[in-house]
Amino acid sequence: MINNKETLIGRVVSIKGNLVSVRMSEKSFSLMPVINGVVYKVGQPGSFLKIPLGYANLYGIVTQIGVDAIPESLKELTFDNIEKLFATRWLTMVLIGEKTVSQFERGITQFPTAEDEVHIVTNEDLSVIYGGLDERSSISVGNISASESLPAKLNLNKLVTRHCAILGSTGSGKSNTVAVLMESIANSDYKSSRILVIDPHGEYNDSLKEESKIYKIKSDPKKIQSELYIPFWALPFNELINIFPKGLNDKQLDYVRGKVLEKKIEWIKSNEQEEKLKIESVTADSPIPFSIKQLWFELDDFEKQTFEENRDPTNKKLNKKGDPNKLISNEYEPAGAGSSKPFINHQAQGILSFLDGMRNRMLDQRYNFLFSLGDLTPDLSGAVKKDLHELLTEWLGHDKPITILDLSGIPSEIMTPISGSILKIIYDSLFWGQELNVGGRKQPLLIVLEEAHNYLKAGEKSISSRTVQTIAKEGRKYGVGLILVTQRPTELDETVLSQCGTTIALRMNNKGDRGHVSAAVQDELANMTDLLPSLKTGEGLIIGEAVKIPSRIQFRKISKAPKSTDPDVTKQWMLDRPDKNEYTTIVENWRNQQF
Repeated sequence: MINNKETLIGRVVSIKGNLVSVRMSEKSFSLMPVINGVVYKVGQPGSFLKIPLGYANLYGIVTQIGVDAIPESLKELTFDNIEKLFATRWLTMVLIGEKTVSQFERGITQFPTAEDEVHIVTNEDLSVIYGGLDERSSISVGNISASESLPAKLNLNKLVTRHCAILGSTGSGKSNTVAVLMESIANSDYKSSRILVIDPHGEYNDSLKEESKIYKIKSDPKKIQSELYIPFWALPFNELINIFPKGLNDKQLDYVRGKVLEKKIEWIKSNEQEEKLKIESVTADSPIPFSIKQLWFELDDFEKQTFEENRDPTNKKLNKKGDPNKLISNEYEPAGAGSSKPFINHQAQGILSFLDGMRNRMLDQRYNFLFSLGDLTPDLSGAVKKDLHELLTEWLGHDKPITILDLSGIPSEIMTPISGSILKIIYDSLFWGQELNVGGRKQPLLIVLEEAHNYLKAGEKSISSRTVQTIAKEGRKYGVGLILVTQRPTELDETVLSQCGTTIALRMNNKGDRGHVSAAVQDELANMTDLLPSLKTGEGLIIGEAVKIPSRIQFRKISKAPKSTDPDVTKQWMLDRPDKNEYTTIVENWRNQQF
């Protein structure tokens, strides 16, 4: 049993709202009392103190210690009392909750008065503060920094449905934190859990390979990876067009949109889908297969046609037939000069430069994940061996809790539209399946956006920004949760960041970035963010709905570190120099675009 005199450190001097000024007693000047063999550090910013009030204990977080914590009214004392004033230790605490009987609850129903005692919070108190979470709805991610024996737990329901942002500078432990969260979910009794990771750098392929199914461009079957295909025909029309160089004006864009719509309607009719699909509901954005090679061939042919008689398309001057499968154009007799034969097609839209860029992109092997889709590739009539529902089943319906979409092989210039299109495909499928057992409401999905600042820029109107904003605002209604991971929160869209109910802030040196964290904390606790530059690697402040109170947590280390972990420079430099012939392999890998 702990003696109250051992834990007493001072008394209440003034109360202003939930801010309490405390004058520390002379006996606590050591600031490191030993109680039952445990050393406690008094007055550490972010640490807890308690004020006993009869059958209840009030708990608060220390935000200031020293001269700055002196109450404003006392700072106006005469010069004769200044020396005594500054010789006294002061601290400020913010009341955050209370314990009645054995249950801790956030919020205060009664307030202290002047001269009430203020005590150290012991490990027994910390167990009360951090305990009480339902084991079935919480996950353990590490330990409370103030007590290594006390596990740190998060409310999983709130973490997923209210969204989460993981912020921290390079090297602060973000990737390990993400891996710990996913591993904790995957290794719990959640048999139907679903996590989708959008991973621009392939960081988690090794660290989470036991719990995940990995989809990667130019996959390695030896590493149990599957090929990542993103069907062009499932992309919204504008995002598909943005993949190709050379823009179109509004008139040309409408013309091409109409041709895409025609192709999608042709697929419905040729596959006898009229009973299942209402043609009047189909748009150029509908995820319906069509042959982009046949589309290109027909558009290109129309631009190049020449006629024996002016404006008479019934008598074309075709010299050599092309091949749409090989992207070879029909060849026509060149148009004559002036009014001589053959005549040009006056209805041509002037889009040959766009079509040349379109052809070059389809021939570019870096874009095979979009156009060479295996069984998802439409033939010239638009027929496919495997449809979109089978792709969704592969991504979301397998028996592993985690799906990793490794986007490291996607060209940087189209990372934004592709990542956004993937998110839109996923979100739309869950939206339209919300009443089904595989929909988000009955089998929720957690989407993790790694390096979110790379494709979620503030102020951009890209599909990725629009889709993530939609998920952030409406996703909870349809069972879709978000975790945004970034080292530069200042570059993120503020609308999305403001929708994150939980913030996990790791070490952060940039003042502007810390300001985004401060905005997520109640005003009285904003000083806690001053701790961010001094946090250890893997240590973080968790603020928001997934925890009862703002908590300083040391995340555990995952057994196999994510790829972003820094190399051990001194250890690697002590090894013998490697074989110079490996530079030959480097160039071969580079040219083949594979590791």
